[in-house]
Amino acid sequence: MRCSESGIITHAKLRAAMLKTDRAHYSNYHPYVDAPEPIGYGQSISAPHMHATACEHLYSSIVKESKSKINILDVGCGSGYLTAVLARLAGKNSKVWGIDIISELVEDSWKNIAKDDVSLLSNDRVELMVRSGWLGVPENPEGFDAIHCGAAAQHMPDELVKQLKIGGTLIIPIGEHDTAQTLFRVDKSEKGHVITPLTRVAYVPLIDEEHIEYF
Repeated sequence: MRCSESGIITHAKLRAAMLKTDRAHYSNYHPYVDAPEPIGYGQSISAPHMHATACEHLYSSIVKESKSKINILDVGCGSGYLTAVLARLAGKNSKVWGIDIISELVEDSWKNIAKDDVSLLSNDRVELMVRSGWLGVPENPEGFDAIHCGAAAQHMPDELVKQLKIGGTLIIPIGEHDTAQTLFRVDKSEKGHVITPLTRVAYVPLIDEEHIEYF
């Protein structure tokens, strides 16, 4: 796996989760090329190295020595690939919510994950829903240990930060569409949250109900 060879992946458990999740179930074109691929509706599946980068930064919030349940939110689940990776990385005592504002993509995610391993759905390790990424899943009272956002927000979504647990981590790109964007890491503590810029990126925009008709 080139992400391991290049040093992007440093954890064996993450490497195993990504290898277990065959991108051929989630990408119709060139699933094993390290590049983003279109998945329809103006959206794309990120390049493997970007998925690996995000998971490495979320790793310590997902893989813990404690046996407590891990709750994860995947914003902009797209074709469902990273949702499945996160479920496998977190293990059986976990749940991943995959949300997307485009209902057709949520349906595609369900079909793709079912084709990959239907037990992720039937055992309630993955739940998929049509939802604005700006709003998250506020009805989850426990909050989230880790949040991944796979689309660029114009500014930091307050609701996502609010739904992050103390000790949790959020990975999110910020910036305007078709301009320079930055991937940020947000670490939340009892004293507040620390925002750290990571790298320049290029993501599709995090759209809302008012603009969905344009995509």
